[in-house]
Amino acid sequence: MQISLNDLVFDVDVAGPDDGEPVLLLHGFPHNRQSWSDITPALHRAGLRTVAPDQRGYSPGARPEETAAYALPELAGDALGLLDALGIGSAHVVGHDWGAVVGWWLAARTPERVRTLTASAFPHLDAYQHALRVDPEQGDNSGYIEVLSAADAADSFLADGAAGLEGWYRQGGEGVLSEEQIQRYLRTHTAPGALRAALQWYRAGTLRDDNGPLGPVAVPTTHIWSEPDPSVSAFAAEHTADHVTGEYRFVRLPGVSHWQPQQVPQTVAAEILRRTGH
Repeated sequence: MQISLNDLVFDVDVAGPDDGEPVLLLHGFPHNRQSWSDITPALHRAGLRTVAPDQRGYSPGARPEETAAYALPELAGDALGLLDALGIGSAHVVGHDWGAVVGWWLAARTPERVRTLTASAFPHLDAYQHALRVDPEQGDNSGYIEVLSAADAADSFLADGAAGLEGWYRQGGEGVLSEEQIQRYLRTHTAPGALRAALQWYRAGTLRDDNGPLGPVAVPTTHIWSEPDPSVSAFAAEHTADHVTGEYRFVRLPGVSHWQPQQVPQTVAAEILRRTGH
């Protein structure tokens, strides 16, 4: 379905039992709402209702030109607006990568709207930014942000038949993403204007700029971190616990790439169900 919020139109998949507890699924870069296609069947069987949007920049009808339009409060506002449009007062929130960043913001700033949080791959933003200041490994790991923030990043990724973008999908090694998944995401992000809009999330500076602390999270929370993840250091992942005052579970995944929902969907689904009490 499509949901209009002001002058933006979002593509959203809503599925599962009509009376099921709602689960808001927020994808990361460079994917889309289909990131959850291997996870939602297990959630539906457990009686949960899922809401999976293509977020700002990913929905063709929600691609504002200004970089400032991709600041974190704007992205979180979209999530809240979608819940409002569907008549959902509060939901279990699940996010991967950038979707996890939005999820952390929602849990910290609007806890009354978040029943539980499952954050896949990306740690609490305060833990991440502290690691950037004090942990050399995280500083090295975050070098990719400069690449993705560059003005010509989209052109570079799409040159030579999108060879750079395809290489990004294959970087986790053979078998991390299936060939069908790679081609699906390539079709999405080689559409006119799609990749440039998705990269606006990086240009907005949320990951590197310290705009003051996000604040503690009091809702029941699970953070899933992959030990080989090249973007998040152990220091940042482990110190996320310092920023969660509610019930907390930390899940370490050895031998799993950053792209957990695609590589180990059964594991991610099981952790969501554990966190939501299903």
